[in-house]
Order: sequence, then structure tokens, then C-alpha cells
Amino acid sequence: MSPVSGIFLIFAILTTVSCEAYTPIVMWHGLLDTCCMPHNLGKFAKHIKEALPGVYVSQLKIGRTHLDDFINSVKMHPDKQIEIVCEMIKNDPLLANGYNAIGWSQGSQFLRGLVQRCPEPKMKTLITMSGQHQGVYGFPKCNPLKKPICNLLRRLINRLAYFGIIQETIVPATYWHNPLNHRAYVRRNTYLADINNERDINQTYIKNLQSLENFVMVKYENDTTVIPKESAWFGFYKKGQATKIENLQESNLYISDRLGLKQMDKDGKLHFLSNDWDHDDFDWPWFKENIVYKFLR
Repeated sequence: MSPVSGIFLIFAILTTVSCEAYTPIVMWHGLLDTCCMPHNLGKFAKHIKEALPGVYVSQLKIGRTHLDDFINSVKMHPDKQIEIVCEMIKNDPLLANGYNAIGWSQGSQFLRGLVQRCPEPKMKTLITMSGQHQGVYGFPKCNPLKKPICNLLRRLINRLAYFGIIQETIVPATYWHNPLNHRAYVRRNTYLADINNERDINQTYIKNLQSLENFVMVKYENDTTVIPKESAWFGFYKKGQATKIENLQESNLYISDRLGLKQMDKDGKLHFLSNDWDHDDFDWPWFKENIVYKFLR
């Protein structure tokens, strides 16, 4: 073998090893979005692949077409979506040794449901971008502190959100969290109340969530879609009113360690990041520095 050929061989081996070293990534988009459009998840995946050459990125699509995926983001109950995704990742040989996951908006709490319900293959790091871990209590782009009509919308949704047919056919209803009537939320919400262990303490959920190596939560400080924006960090309105916010560490969820987050915090697995984005904003340099290079390499 000539010296030149030897150099190329060594370079090829090093490149292959470098590429295989990156943990595969699974991404789940948000409401009214699709998996692979070039202006959204397609753009994010392209950036990540450029930063991590050779990394495998799976962009979850629920349905056969992009239109199916778009409609299912609004109409298919999260339980069914998670069931489908669980089978998808189990049948993907490139994910067999584990993967990292990035959720965008409602994809955040769906991926959390996935790790709690579907532990194999192993999710190593969960990154949630403007997620709604304690749900929402407000209409997007409608600030209840500034516009009285927004409180009227809240009251209207309160009357409708927990009807069975609404829970089964309108996805955002499954993470509508009414702080004025906690009992109704716990009894009649069909997704969020379950994965947050509101009704019963599911020890499997705790065990599976605590199997994460890192749980990274990113809050958008100028978010006008997720109300309250603190839900991205498990913050929410104190029970019985809808103006004062309590953070995760002040909540019963944390104090009683009902979901295992307190122990994860002690173990250094929880990471709370923030930026100055609104809900639809994206800045690649920030994402590369704070997410890719810190949690995906």
C-alpha cells in the first residue's frame, strides 16, 4: 500500500468512527406541523447533520403522507400517537442501541410520554423546546392579562375541553389544564393528568423517566403561544387562580416527588435553559452552542 493510500484509509476509518460515535436523534414536531418540511423540522435536521456529520436523524411522521401527519397532530389522541411511535422506534435497527430525542412544542410532552411508556430502545437525553409539561391555560397569542376577551375564551374552553368527544378528537384538549377546577382536570383530562401521575402514582413512569441521562427543558421567554410559558419548565398557575405562577420546585409535583423529578434534580439530570424567542422563532447559533455541542455530541 502506498503512503498516500494509507493516509486515505486512516482518514476513512477515523471518519467512520467519528460518524458512528454520534447517538441517533429522534425529533417530534408540534401542533399544525409536519415532520420534514424544509422550513421547519427539515431545516433543523439539516443543520444538525451538518454539525454532526453522519448522525442518523429520524423525523417522526404519523401517517403515510405529510397531510396525514399534519391532520394527526390535531386530531389523533396522544395515546395512539405514542403507541405508533413506540412501534416505529422498536422496528428501526438504527435506534437499537439508544437515541436522543428533541421535542418541539407539543412534541415535547409526547416524547416525555414516550420515554415513560416505551423504555426500549433506550432514550438517553430528552430535549424539549417550548414544551407544555404542565399543559396550557390560555388561547395562543391572546394575553389574558391584557385582553378581557382572552379570559372569556378560557371560560368557554373550560366548558368544552373535558367532554369525552373533545378529548378524543382535539389534541390540545388533552393538555388543557384548568387551575380553577383541579378536580375536573385530574378526573377528565385523558393524557397530561396521566403522564404527570395526577390520578395514581405509576412507579413505572417514574423509573422510566429517571432512566434518562439528561432531561433538558428550554423555555422561550417571549413565548406568546404557550400560556403560561413557564409550563416549559413544569411551572404553572397556583391552584384556584390564573395569575400567580409557581415554579417546579414550589409545586407538589416536585415536593412530593410524584414523578421522580426531585431525585433527577438532585442527580444533576435536569437542565433548565432559556432564550429570548417567541414560539415560532429559531436561532441556529444558539441551538448549536447550547444544545448540539452540549447534549448531542
